Amino acid sequence: MNIQNRPVVWSATHKLWLAMVLAAQLTAAYVIGSGHWLANDAHSLLPPIGITAVVPVVIFVLAYNVLPAFRSFVLALDIRLLTAVQLWRVVGLAFLLLYALEILPASFAWPAGIGDVAVGISAIYVLSRMNNDPAYVTGNGYAAFHAMGLLDFAVAIGTAGLAAGGFPGLTSNGPTTAAMDVWPLNIFPSFIVPVFIILQLTALLKARQMRRAIAGKAQSASQPA
Repeated sequence: MNIQNRPVVWSATHKLWLAMVLAAQLTAAYVIGSGHWLANDAHSLLPPIGITAVVPVVIFVLAYNVLPAFRSFVLALDIRLLTAVQLWRVVGLAFLLLYALEILPASFAWPAGIGDVAVGISAIYVLSRMNNDPAYVTGNGYAAFHAMGLLDFAVAIGTAGLAAGGFPGLTSNGPTTAAMDVWPLNIFPSFIVPVFIILQLTALLKARQMRRAIAGKAQSASQPA
């Protein structure tokens, strides 16, 4: 089945609002990180900086479900763009570099870094499938790709917490993930992670909208004139 995916063009106001929200979130990440506001004391099993990754996602989900105008704003995004930005996940290689420099622990850097790179490389295949078959976005393969991306974030957040210092045996008295509590590395949990989670959730919501549209057209076509 051929699906014509013609995204709604955002207005200049839409783009301005998006830029302002991203700028505000990045500024908040800088202020929190440079001020050491949520620096972990190495005894907490749940690093406080994790709050900055969770809150934006919760706000997004609530706004999507409660505000129809915001929901339309979100669903106006181009699903190809939502997928293409996942190519940037290869920057997860930075975690391995930071491990090599003894700034981050292996128990976090390896699963988080390899997972991000795997998602970034997989995005190449997914985009190729989308270009060859627009209906691919409504299938299980496309949903599985974004589920893998979200699972990677869950693993990264979990291992970051375990390697924060609350379990000394996991870090062998080496570096913990404390460096990610302060600027500049807190840009990952405080900005990059929530933004990419929201982008992947948006892609899944967009794909669901497309599936529903197809189902609606099929139902209408099956009804007698």
